[in-house]
Amino acid sequence: MKQLLLSSALCLMALPALAENHALLIGANTYPNLKEDFWLKGPANDVKLVQTYLTTAAPVPFAPQNVVVLADGVEGAPAPTLAAIRAAFADLAAKAQDGDFVYLHFSGHGSQAPARDPESELDGLDELFLPVDIGPWNDQVGEVENALVDDEIGQLIDAIRAKGAHVWAVFDSCHSGTVTRAAPFGDEEVRVRQLPPDALGLPPDALEGQSRSLAQPDARAKPEAPVDIGTGTGSFTAFFAAQTNEVTPEKNLPKGKPGRVPQGVFTYTLFETLAEYPGATYGQIGQEVLRKYAVKNLARSTPLFEGDLGAIPFLGTPGPRVEQWPTTAEGGEFTLPAGSLHGLAPGAVLALMPNAAAATEEAIGKVLLTSVDTFTAVGTAEGDALPDPLPRGLYLRKTESAVDFTLTVALPEGDSAPAQALAAAMDALTEAAGPRITLVPAGADADLRLAVIPDSPRPDAIWVLPGTGLAEDLSQTPSVSTADKDAASLGATLGDTLTTMSKALNLLRLGAAVGPGTLDVEVELQTRQGKGQPLVPLARDAVPRLVPMDEVHVLARNHMDQPVDVNVLYVAANYEISHWFSGRLQPGDTLKQGLFRISDDVLGAERMVVVMTPASPQSAVEDLSFLAQDALELTRGVEDGLAASLRDAGFGETTRGAIALDAEEDEGPAPGILQIELRTVPAG
Repeated sequence: MKQLLLSSALCLMALPALAENHALLIGANTYPNLKEDFWLKGPANDVKLVQTYLTTAAPVPFAPQNVVVLADGVEGAPAPTLAAIRAAFADLAAKAQDGDFVYLHFSGHGSQAPARDPESELDGLDELFLPVDIGPWNDQVGEVENALVDDEIGQLIDAIRAKGAHVWAVFDSCHSGTVTRAAPFGDEEVRVRQLPPDALGLPPDALEGQSRSLAQPDARAKPEAPVDIGTGTGSFTAFFAAQTNEVTPEKNLPKGKPGRVPQGVFTYTLFETLAEYPGATYGQIGQEVLRKYAVKNLARSTPLFEGDLGAIPFLGTPGPRVEQWPTTAEGGEFTLPAGSLHGLAPGAVLALMPNAAAATEEAIGKVLLTSVDTFTAVGTAEGDALPDPLPRGLYLRKTESAVDFTLTVALPEGDSAPAQALAAAMDALTEAAGPRITLVPAGADADLRLAVIPDSPRPDAIWVLPGTGLAEDLSQTPSVSTADKDAASLGATLGDTLTTMSKALNLLRLGAAVGPGTLDVEVELQTRQGKGQPLVPLARDAVPRLVPMDEVHVLARNHMDQPVDVNVLYVAANYEISHWFSGRLQPGDTLKQGLFRISDDVLGAERMVVVMTPASPQSAVEDLSFLAQDALELTRGVEDGLAASLRDAGFGETTRGAIALDAEEDEGPAPGILQIELRTVPAG
């Protein structure tokens, strides 16, 4: 017996260590060596959100003791000084084992400085993450004191990967030197996580005069990542909130919630997506983040995604979007471990299922959500009486996705002359805008913000800004002059502007709600640089960049045994909606269709929308050309089924609709809408 026990012990000693999950969460809020105007509010809240998700809601949970937090503003957490960050990385590298997963999160200010090695950077600049003990630019040594430089971040990560651990790093900071205006609005304060170089004491010409000796890439090329992916045994994936020439904001989130707090827009959107799609790949998560940015008009920045985007975060397993959660019933209330982060809101009605595997038609009742927090929700029974006693193993299932076709627009702050002119035009504006555009007081939560910008090229104009109130490029920002209009014409012109924007945004909202559907149709966009050149697929691991004169083509294959109608629409940066194709794919057919050529009229964030609907063999081809609309002048002087939902999104009076998440088995596959992000940029 003793010999047997000894043998068993030796076997146990020989077993390899089980892989573990580790996380290091860094949130830098206050910077004592900088003016208080540059302090942030959101990074501590980002860290709290991520910590709660990883330890309670992640598909592969993290042990609380394996989640290290460095953040000022989080109780019990050390401040994220440069020394503390370096020490935490050294500790992680010492602990990491082959096969472990390590999540890294950086929330705080970013900036740029002349590169220590100019030849290593295409733009001659180092990207910086700023710990809280950041100091000024030191001209003698040629660096910003206590800055965490992109090269060092890469070395710290490589030390962990060298142990065989897999790393996912998320950076919610920005490095741009772009001048950004922000419209003031009450307590809904928006800040950008960008520290101007002059705040660090860099000479004004320090960045402009930096070496640009390396050849600049083709304008179509994927932008350079702020942190290089080095070498190592373990894999590395990196998500960046913005490219090196963009800014990223923080604002009070989630939208419409009374207790909302300042959050990084990128962090919140990313974890909202993770909560809704826990089994998605990195690439699918990135595409969904981009779609949410467009649909919710959150930010103009373009997040960047690098690494093995076909893998699953946290070394998890693939799976569909989660639309049901276990629930407990007590005292007439139902509590579930999902909340606003999972796409739930008060007033939503969920189906009460006897178990997770039951078909939707087997629901035993309905539950109305009465209160929703970030990670939890509570509801009460609605309608018919529920069985008594209730079975064990209850689930609440989301069966419809609500689509709100209203556009909330906040009025401008102050009593300037343009604001007074708008106040006099309110009756005309309300009549012209129609029922789907809701005007709210200045400072209230809104999808769009009207603003007066005195130092702009048009100080008499009403500018239409995104919900953050940030105006990064006024040449691409709609505005309506006031000095040359009476109240009636001002209201009519601004109402027309908002309606045009609403139609484009609602098309994207509907596309996000419907998603790709269950159709087995393969769709690929292709491009070429001119007639006679070969067609190449547009990459989906990043936002494709196209230049004027590039051609765009579509390749679609119907792998099903029934016909499918395909419509292709294009939403341009100036809110123009073009209808480029309508046709039918018979079973087994392949569609090859040239669509359009990029012009240089308006460049910016643009989106291809591919609508696919199952068709009966003898029916007319679905034609959605009625959704087309002319471009919005940026500077303004003087039925049932999917088609019905699209008509409401563009021209109908319905302000809110619901889209079924799954088709019934006897109805065949559900329609689908693909949205593909594009950026059109100058050729040079």
